[in-house]
Amino acid sequence: MRIWARIWKENHMLSDMVVENHEADTRTHKIFNALDEVCVKFDLSKPIWLDKNIADFKRNSKTRFSSDNFIDSIDFDYLEFMIIEEDL
Repeated sequence: MRIWARIWKENHMLSDMVVENHEADTRTHKIFNALDEVCVKFDLSKPIWLDKNIADFKRNSKTRFSSDNFIDSIDFDYLEFMIIEEDL
């Protein structure tokens, strides 16, 4: 599985990274582990998965975490988190 995380501010991508995980683990664990890795790399607190995020991710394998999802204040508009390749 490959997951792409991007930080956006005013329609400009500030930074991005790709997390790869090909271990024998559940899809959910891979997603949560990737989000943990992204948060460490970007020095962010872990975002809260709201119902909207869960629904978007189930439907599109993609979601956006905005300031509503973070306890700490953020200096960007949103963190986009999407699966770009999934193990079969």
